[in-house]
Amino acid sequence: HPIDWEDPKFYDVEDLNVELERVFDICHGCRRCVSLCNAFPTLFDLVDESETMEVDGVAKDDYIKVVDQCYLCDLCFLTKCPYVPPHEWNVDFPHLMLRAKAIKFKQQGASKRDNMLSNTDKNGKFFGIPVVAQAVNAVNKNSLARKGMQKVLGVSSSAYLPEYQSKSAKKQFAKHQTSVSTPKAIGSTTGKVAIYATCYGNHNEPGLVGDLIKIFEHNNIATKLITQDKCCSMPKLELGDLESVAANKNHNIPIIQEAIDDDWDIIAPIPSCVLMFKQELPLMFPEDEALKKVQQSIFDPFEYLALRHKEDLLNTEFKTTLGKVSYHAPCHLRVQKIGNKTRDILNLVPDTEIELIERCAGHDVTYAVKEEFHEISIKISRPV
Repeated sequence: HPIDWEDPKFYDVEDLNVELERVFDICHGCRRCVSLCNAFPTLFDLVDESETMEVDGVAKDDYIKVVDQCYLCDLCFLTKCPYVPPHEWNVDFPHLMLRAKAIKFKQQGASKRDNMLSNTDKNGKFFGIPVVAQAVNAVNKNSLARKGMQKVLGVSSSAYLPEYQSKSAKKQFAKHQTSVSTPKAIGSTTGKVAIYATCYGNHNEPGLVGDLIKIFEHNNIATKLITQDKCCSMPKLELGDLESVAANKNHNIPIIQEAIDDDWDIIAPIPSCVLMFKQELPLMFPEDEALKKVQQSIFDPFEYLALRHKEDLLNTEFKTTLGKVSYHAPCHLRVQKIGNKTRDILNLVPDTEIELIERCAGHDVTYAVKEEFHEISIKISRPV
């Protein structure tokens, strides 16, 4: 259902606790989600260790312990819960957790660490300065510095931190625009792709964007880069900072809509960012017509290639085999309900064997780098 986050009742703590108790009681009686993340074991331990061994025995002040363990992967809703809408019990666990996070943020704000980790635009711009990038990357690899960072900021000294690149994707490809003769599909694709680079693709792995450009142009698809955009705000959503989510939405949508109106489709290399425009923002702003256009025009890269292949517009003359490939399907890609398009496209390559892994990697947007959650994230990722 749409998220009525601007209604004052949304931030009513007593009303929230009533709904949390109702949903927690349903989860306690079911327990199908116990293996997904640490939110459910935390809940069930609280219940089992209470005097009544029921949800009514759990202190309401302890509800936040469950909320803090949820990183909004949405897999409980998608793959496990039998009580999601249209069931009369109407359980939407992830967005109930989002409501609790929003109330916590409104009451307490965010810590210095959480604000820093979620300011991806600011981080990328500053840490991408040539000399600064080299220094930051060196510090992130230094065990002594990382122990100090853990003590001061609460960033786990054991967690992998991505490198920052001084030559961002936007610096490399801002002026790039192809004018290939592109066949327009009969169905849902135009054959012209504007790439929303994402913070990670822009600042940390610009090679992702470069690879996408090569692959799309090899398939006779025109490409260009969207350059004036901001973060999709998935890190801010995770914090419950919905005002910041709204601010970035208001900045991004007109820019992306302009490309769509010029007959460009939109792709992004990071599943979480695509999901923001496909699901989370439309749920927060259900009446925004411009956002609806973006929702219908943004694609996962392999989803787009699969649509082209469906209309015999994909170049399948592969010269090299891939051999055996272990492919991990990200949670936020599975939630898009598009099927395993990456596996399907890779399987077109002759003599290629794809092993599909459909378990959570336990990383989330920032969850795995936080000191208090890192060991739990490692436990979650162990089956992968």
